[in-house]
Amino acid sequence: MRTKDENIQIAELLFPDVKETVGDIFKKYPKRNIKEGEMVLRFAPSPTGFLHTGSVYTSMVGVKLARQSNGIAILRIEDTDKKREVEGGISLIVNGLKGFGIEFDEGPINETEQVGEYGPYIQSQRLDIYKVFAKDMVERGTAYPCFITDEELEQIRKEQEKLGVRTGYYGDWAKWRNATVEDIEKELKEGKPFVIRLYSTGDIDKSFEMTDRIKGRFTLRENDMDIVLLKSDGFPTYHFAHPIDDTLMGITLVIRTEEWFASVPIHYELFKKLGFKQIEYAHPSPLMKLDNEGKSKRKLSKRKDPEADVQYYIENGYPNEAIIEYFLTLANSNFYDWRIQNPDVDTNEFQLKLEKFNKAGALFDIVKLEDICKDYIATLSAEEIYERSLNWAREYDEEEAKLLEENKEYCINIFNIERSGQKIRKDIVKFKDSKEQLRIFFDTFFDEDSYEDISDRVDKDVQKEIVEKYIDIYNPDDDSTVWFDNVKKLGEELGFCSDRKEYEANREKYKGTVGDVAMVLRVAITKKTQSPDLYQVMNVLGKEKVVQRLEKYALEMV
Repeated sequence: MRTKDENIQIAELLFPDVKETVGDIFKKYPKRNIKEGEMVLRFAPSPTGFLHTGSVYTSMVGVKLARQSNGIAILRIEDTDKKREVEGGISLIVNGLKGFGIEFDEGPINETEQVGEYGPYIQSQRLDIYKVFAKDMVERGTAYPCFITDEELEQIRKEQEKLGVRTGYYGDWAKWRNATVEDIEKELKEGKPFVIRLYSTGDIDKSFEMTDRIKGRFTLRENDMDIVLLKSDGFPTYHFAHPIDDTLMGITLVIRTEEWFASVPIHYELFKKLGFKQIEYAHPSPLMKLDNEGKSKRKLSKRKDPEADVQYYIENGYPNEAIIEYFLTLANSNFYDWRIQNPDVDTNEFQLKLEKFNKAGALFDIVKLEDICKDYIATLSAEEIYERSLNWAREYDEEEAKLLEENKEYCINIFNIERSGQKIRKDIVKFKDSKEQLRIFFDTFFDEDSYEDISDRVDKDVQKEIVEKYIDIYNPDDDSTVWFDNVKKLGEELGFCSDRKEYEANREKYKGTVGDVAMVLRVAITKKTQSPDLYQVMNVLGKEKVVQRLEKYALEMV
């Protein structure tokens, strides 16, 4: 062990330009004036150019918990791994989350601007702060410079494996932890690269207890690894930056993905070595997906699952509000019942609770998500669907955008079909689907499709007769009741039965049911056996277009 004076001497050799003290730093970051129960939470992604679905989920949890406690939500950019960073990565994160209604009280708003008094909120702009704490730890003998090479580390690993002991840089294997001032000074004079490591005093054979706000009570083994704090390029590791930044920014609870749970022993030791009060943790389990034909679960993967990338939802036009609703269901299962009881209440009124999180991991199900999307879009007006579809199409479908812009009222009328009454239309899952709703109303698309064949239900000559006779009685001014009565009457005149039970009992007496007559008209007008309400479709198309299509279909039956 080195003496206090020797440690101070080493610290000066390593950081001759660092004049600020830990006390000076804390003066710049005074304790926040918050009330009991108010939470200060942060979301700390890396600007790698890929916004993971799990990041939206995790950030939503943090921002919602902060908001409902009247607290503060912070965005902090962890850009210490410059190899993975992409240009414009910060804006991608900010704008991507903003699209889901996730906004922060403090943090970057783009690559050059930040808001808040506890910044900088970009870690690469905080390097001087980390050096102050690194120097302080070296002075106190809780950290030290290490000049070991990659080749030497590899040799140590091989020796450890040969001896059957734990691999890693710790205890007697950590050759630089007790190096003399002279040895360190010699390496520095020769310009050798070095890192700053933790001087661990933990004992792997001892344990401590901690409570995770989501996972519960755990007994963990102490850390004894001399992990890297500052890399040779002067950038901190996550292990070192996390306790410093979260302490200075006044974070009250660290919510981070479960992958960091294994690092808790390291971070507990670091908080002690830094002299900080330990901050509580909450490690939500990652979003999971069924794999191997539903026999096993795995993490949602950006390599295997397109839905792991937020861009997938944006490009397909999924409503962001519905995605947030689905995430709330994953976070707290009681949200589903709450929504049923409060169908028209804003999700901000729902109280998210950490103790109700699924400890085993939430199962991400795209089918369930799409069901929620259907339900959400069903609550929108035709005008809202038009505007949302147009906004999406302007970015991703030039043809549809042009169609919507040039036929606004007509398209709104199309989207308004089956949008009132007890049974609301639910065939739009995402705004990309809106184009499919337009197909039967525009000849550009309609002419591309083929008629669905129903000749096994109604002979072609009978179909022709139905269509020709219906043209003679068709009146666009009829209301829906009169319209259906006329279809029913026509069917009866042509030998179709209007009573299902009667038809089933005496099939040989009839050509079919009135439903078959309506089916013929549906196919003639839409080319499909399934379509939105036929009466409303005909009203939107108008008499001229309806008659034109009926006449054309009659010719097809020749």
